[in-house]
Amino acid sequence: MDLSGLREEYGRGGLDLPDLTNDPIEMFERWLQQSVDAGLHEPNAMVLATATPEGRPSSRMVLLKGVGPDGFVFFTNQASRKGTELAANPHCALLFPWHPLERQVRVEGTASPLGAEEVAAYFHSRPRGAQLGAWASAQSRPVASRSALAEAFARAEERFGGDDRAGEVPVPPEWGGYRVVPDVLEFWQGRRSRMHDRLVYRRAGAGWAIERLAP
Repeated sequence: MDLSGLREEYGRGGLDLPDLTNDPIEMFERWLQQSVDAGLHEPNAMVLATATPEGRPSSRMVLLKGVGPDGFVFFTNQASRKGTELAANPHCALLFPWHPLERQVRVEGTASPLGAEEVAAYFHSRPRGAQLGAWASAQSRPVASRSALAEAFARAEERFGGDDRAGEVPVPPEWGGYRVVPDVLEFWQGRRSRMHDRLVYRRAGAGWAIERLAP
């Protein structure tokens, strides 16, 4: 399969210093809202990259479930590969790939676990099936077959009940969330002839310094 001829010419817009807000989170929220308004599929989907203490990286898609001045929030099984890597090395990176808008946002920062109250509040806002699935799946660990997963889910239904009338599903002991406090945020906008715009916020004391990177 020859991929050398697959390319797109970007030209939807540009990004310059006057377009930026003083605060990168405000800028991110603006672009996120524009992605939502444009009807992008799962605009809150992001690539989360983690690494072992030895520097061996891994990445996967997760969903952003909160953003604000204190950082980016997502939830997961903390005994999963990403959870064990973050426990050993909390430095991580996020990537928001908004291809239809010819945009991406890169985030570098440090993850810390969320408190139990915040985790429980989000867990109980999820559909009941997702709550039961969190009990049924030992995320990232080997499983014998699809039927074994189905059996684990059936046991969770039997244990906690399959509908909301059965009462509240408790938070699984391994399930939790993280807040990524950013140190670097890069806003990337595609341009013609691969002369893309790359504007980067970096922490500088109590504020942020902004610089342009060559594409």
